[in-house]
This record gives sequence, structure tokens and C-alpha cells, in this order.
Amino acid sequence: MGSDRFDVLREQVRGQVIEEDDAEYEAARLVFNGMINRRPAAVLRVSQVADVLAAVRFARGLGIDVAVRAGGHSAPGFGTVDGGLVLDLSALRGVRVDPAARLARVEPGATWADYNHATHAFGLASTGGIVGTTGVAGLTLGGGIGYLARKYGLACDNLVSADVVLSDGTFVTASEAENVDLFWALRGGGGNFGVVTSMEFRLHPVDMVHIGIIFFDASIGTQVGAAYREWLAAEPEEMGAFLGFHLGPPAPFLPEEWHGKPVAVIAGMWTGDLDAGPANWQAMLDAGPVLGSFFAPMPYPALNIMFDGLNIPGLQGYWKADFLRSLSDDVLRVAVEHASGIPSVHSANHFYPIDGAVHRVAPEATAFAYRDVNFAPVIAGQWPEPAENEKNIAWVRKYWAALHEFSEPGGYINFQDADDQSRIEDTLGSNYARLAELKAKYDPDNFFHVNQNIKPATAGSATAAVPVRQPAVLQAEAVPEEARHADAAPPKANPAEGAAM
Repeated sequence: MGSDRFDVLREQVRGQVIEEDDAEYEAARLVFNGMINRRPAAVLRVSQVADVLAAVRFARGLGIDVAVRAGGHSAPGFGTVDGGLVLDLSALRGVRVDPAARLARVEPGATWADYNHATHAFGLASTGGIVGTTGVAGLTLGGGIGYLARKYGLACDNLVSADVVLSDGTFVTASEAENVDLFWALRGGGGNFGVVTSMEFRLHPVDMVHIGIIFFDASIGTQVGAAYREWLAAEPEEMGAFLGFHLGPPAPFLPEEWHGKPVAVIAGMWTGDLDAGPANWQAMLDAGPVLGSFFAPMPYPALNIMFDGLNIPGLQGYWKADFLRSLSDDVLRVAVEHASGIPSVHSANHFYPIDGAVHRVAPEATAFAYRDVNFAPVIAGQWPEPAENEKNIAWVRKYWAALHEFSEPGGYINFQDADDQSRIEDTLGSNYARLAELKAKYDPDNFFHVNQNIKPATAGSATAAVPVRQPAVLQAEAVPEEARHADAAPPKANPAEGAAM
């Protein structure tokens, strides 16, 4: 196991294998969250699917951990791992659109900015993230909340098929026609079941939209939030907008005296007839004294990248998340009480609506089980200085503890942090038992455990009804799992360590 241990892998891949002595190593090991400081044994910059097949077999043979990195936005830093092999998919960013069939085929390293740019050329889109730099694959595997969710469902609801490299190094396609159980698990079960190397999405006609952003003093956030709650419930599903609490950003339409001060914001878009856009925002303009606002018809991708400047790589990050049945007065009170402590202009508390089309999918139809809640709140703490980690993490935790009193047991998996692993059964809810069975079938050794981890159902347990898939012959002798990770748990994370918007 000397410094030449990755030479065999180099012979089997076309991508670059980077180790600690290589000049590119320091850049190659970084992920979006600057708080994550892990040192993998090697990073493979994947060039094609054949590299993934070879790398999975190689890592299994050596008995080393594997982390899969696509967009790299995972707040807990699941795109890297100490002492293991990182499969960096970020170079695979192609998007192929079939406008006649309204389908898009996406490579695993593509971001939502890549995806939206390609599909918008044909006046098409599907539900994606809130910022353009988020990876398509990671967001979709965790469900996928976005501005179009009320109208067209979650990102995973628009998934048609996925190509997957399994833990035994074999390649399969999952869809409604083949490997149906795996396809079910991929839609909300996270990265537990394999390396997704391609995704196909159903597209919808979305072209120009009417964007709206309205700022209020955070001190009247309960009043604004109550108006937002009533307004959104009455709005057609063509309206997709979130309620947030921030420090005022340096936006030209927000007076300078409010830059850096606590504000409440309504932001989103109307996807119906453009001429009807202004009238649909009027109720929120009447909700209280407006500090500043911006309205304009714009291409849909413009909204998706509008907040990228506040979500830059390298910031320290710690996130918490929940699900809410309603945006109650108590929830709004908690939000206003904690708004004064927002640590930086990069931090935020958002309440994302997940009603409408999201509710029209049965809880058992996909792995994403929370189909009867109305909001997914996130407390995204992000700040530049490591010296302020303790203070800012404490703010996020205190805020979340107060909010959780009025929340469901689980939370949106893409917004959770490393210390939310203990909530995995609550997060996956009524679908957890079936997911554990499928984990035993497709990844019985828990090879893919650098994630919000689903442990395989064990023989004789109430969830062990699915037959276990036999691994393929490996190219090197495998190290027993108990010698690698005795409890098959994710690598222990720094409690200060931080998912994707």
C-alpha cells in the first residue's frame, strides 16, 4: 500500500489520478464548503463512464472509501473523504435536448446553470435548484426543490431514467421499464445506491417568466409572512416564490442604508402569461412598507443564477432543515426573533413551498415521502471567517432548535448537515424500511456510505425481504467490511462541519 498503489487505476482509466504529491492536489481536494478540510488518498477526475466502472472495482479491491463529487455543493462535504478515493465527475457537464420528445439527457457533473442554458434554447425547463452552481445529480437524488415545484413537481418527479454504476462495479439503467425498484429508490434516497452517470428528464414549456423580488424590514416579518402564507395559497401554481430572511444584500434596488441589516424577502417568479405577472405580485406589495423591489420579465435561467454571487465557493458553511405543514404564526415568530442574529450577507433562512404538483404524487410513489407538507425551511449559515465558526454554528443550532418545535420529525435531505445522520429514518419517513431493503439488494456491504446513509437491512430483520445482489468478481482481494468500517456508518465528521440549494 505504498505511493504506487494507484498505478493500477491509472492504467485502467483515461481521467487524471491526483495524489497528495501532485501539484493539482490542493485544488482537487476542495469542495464548495470551505469548512471541509479532508485529505483523500487520491482524486480521480473522471473522463467517461468506463473510468467510474474501473474506479469502483479498484476501490473495492483495496477496501478504501469512495466519495462521489458532482456539483460539490454538499454542505456536509460528502464529495470528499479522508484517506479514500474521490470520483470527481465535474468535467462531465454535457446536456443533450430532444425538443420534439421534450426530454433532456444530462451528464453527472452538469450544474443547473448548464442544464437551464441548454433547455432554454428550446423554451423548455424542469424543476431545478435555487442557485445555478448546484449540481443536477445531487439535487435530484435528494428530491429536488425549486421555483417550478408547485407547477411541475420536484426534480425527481421529472426524472425519466438514470444510468447507474452499482457497488459491484456493474452498469445498469433504472426507469419505469427496468430496475424499477432502483428507479424508485433514486428519487429521494440520495447517493446510497450507486454512482449515477447519466440522467434523463421530462421537460415542460417554460421560457420568459415574470420575476419578482420584494424587501421588507425583518421586524415586520410576522406580518409579511402571514400575508405571504395567504397570498401563495390563493395563487395559481404558476407562481413559485419563497419567503426568506437575510441581511440586506448590495442590490441596486435596495437602499444602501438597508445593506447589511435584517430584511424579509419574497423572491420568485410567475410562469403564466407575462402580462398577468404584475397583478399577481400586487398582494405582496400591499403586505407592508416596501424597502425595495425588482420586477421584470426575464428568461427563466436568469432567476436561477441571480443569487449565485451570495453563494460563492470557500465560505464556511453549516446548515439545518425541516419540513413544515404550515407557516404558522409561531414559525414566523421564531424566524423574526432569530433574524437579528443572521451571521453574514451570505447566510439565510428560506421557506420553500412544496405544495401543488408535489402533493399530487403519492408518498409511496417515490422515495421522497413527505408529500403532504407545505414548506421546506432551511437555515443556511455561511460566512467567510473560520474564526467565527463557533459563534455562527451556535446561531444555526439555536434557530433550528426553536423552529423544530413546530416542524415534522424529518427534514429535506439536501439541506441537512453531517450531524443530521441520526435523523435519517425520520427524514425518509414511511419509505425508510423499503429503502433499507433495497440498500441490502443493491449495496449489501454499504460501499456507498459517504452520504446521509441508509444502512442495509440485515438478514432476519423486518426489512430484509429483498434478495441481496451478489457482487461481481473484483480485480483485487477485498478487505472484509468489518475491517474497513465496523459499523458500516459514514466517516465520523467534525461536529462543526456542514446540501444543496
